[in-house]
Amino acid sequence: MAAARRARAADLAGLLGLYHASEVSAAAEGARAEAIWRETLGWPGLALFVSEAEGQVVASAMLVTAPNLLRGGRRHGFLENVVTHPAWRGRGHGRAVVQAALAEAWAQECHHVLMQSGRADPAVHRFYEGCGFLPGLRTAYVARRPDRAAG
Repeated sequence: MAAARRARAADLAGLLGLYHASEVSAAAEGARAEAIWRETLGWPGLALFVSEAEGQVVASAMLVTAPNLLRGGRRHGFLENVVTHPAWRGRGHGRAVVQAALAEAWAQECHHVLMQSGRADPAVHRFYEGCGFLPGLRTAYVARRPDRAAG
């Protein structure tokens, strides 16, 4: 059975390997990746979860929580960067990191956890629905930085 844990400082190389092997946008590299990783690990309200198999990081999910004056003061949760290595899909690793993130959100008294997917694959949407996410309750809008291309 797949299990998840909080990411540690030593996980950077494994995460970068996971991101390079998966169909996600380009990952930061080198000194820039190291600086971002240090910032990530120290950022209040941010938790990154990983699942491992055969000594490598095979799935990740990032939970960002934010304070909220509405909803009785209960926090917002945002799920991002859910990635599972293509060779390890369908084995519970993605579900493990998502469940760990949701458990953390509920422990922090989040009102809800929002997530978006840019993937058109119906299997991806079935996966999120199977993890407890309900489609169609909100409409997502995206504002892109004017001087940047997609990615």
